[in-house]
Amino acid sequence: MRETATSRASHASGDADRYGLRPGEMAVDLPAHSDASLYFIGRIRTPWKRREDCPRNARESDVVCTVELDPRWAPGLQGLETVSHVVLLYWMDKARRDLVVQCPRHYDEPRGTFALRSPARPNPVALSVAKLLRVDGNKLSVVGVDCLDDTPLLDIKPYFASTDSVPDAVVGWHASRKR
Repeated sequence: MRETATSRASHASGDADRYGLRPGEMAVDLPAHSDASLYFIGRIRTPWKRREDCPRNARESDVVCTVELDPRWAPGLQGLETVSHVVLLYWMDKARRDLVVQCPRHYDEPRGTFALRSPARPNPVALSVAKLLRVDGNKLSVVGVDCLDDTPLLDIKPYFASTDSVPDAVVGWHASRKR
């Protein structure tokens, strides 16, 4: 373990630390090497330049954003124009990667990183189910993302309500939180 927010100390890790630690948060040392490599298949264009400007979650936004796929992957969009919603997986490249306990602004107490949907995580993979408005060449117009402009895109998948939706799913601490 490296530090906790009791010191609110800042360490020299660039963008990942520019927001520092909130009281109750905990950071750890990252592994010396990564286990996998990824191909960014495109970029997501949004109006948000700062983390504070992003919607707290993708469902809170009705802003039309553009997913720009690298042209080499454009043939992979064949048939996607027939779906109403897509699952977008993207890499939150500006997020911290060392937090194991976090204190989101809108919650009263610390939670483990894996109990949250925060972008700060060891592998900052984000997921949004976005409404697909149109496909134009290698560009998708979508509603329902919550990322900074120029966020790297990892994958696009069709959303299947029959298999992806779990209406009775519960996050107990969230359902019982004080509002």
